[in-house]
Amino acid sequence: MKVILFFKRPDGSSPVEEFIDGLTDKQAQKVVWVLGLIEDMDIIPSQYWKKLTNTDEIWEARIQFGGNIFRILGFEHGGSFVVLTNGFAKKTQKTPRNEIALAEQRRSKYLKENL
Repeated sequence: MKVILFFKRPDGSSPVEEFIDGLTDKQAQKVVWVLGLIEDMDIIPSQYWKKLTNTDEIWEARIQFGGNIFRILGFEHGGSFVVLTNGFAKKTQKTPRNEIALAEQRRSKYLKENL
């Protein structure tokens, strides 16, 4: 079992919470359902949680709702925590490099402040 945390900016706001708040109710429910799987399952199917190759330990929560594909990036910390850093609607086959870079930057900042 894992605990999901949201990366917070210095002002206390959360990019992931803002992303989820911008979704429709049904889309947000699907996101929460997938995050529940990540929290509760010991072995999470890669359909929902997958490590991105060629990254600095960045993982993606994978959510599909109808014709929409959403991703929430984050990282695992200490074996029992998942810290989610940013979310976006996926429009291309590859995860955008700028989203990965943002997740890596936030991971580095989080680890410096929480070790």
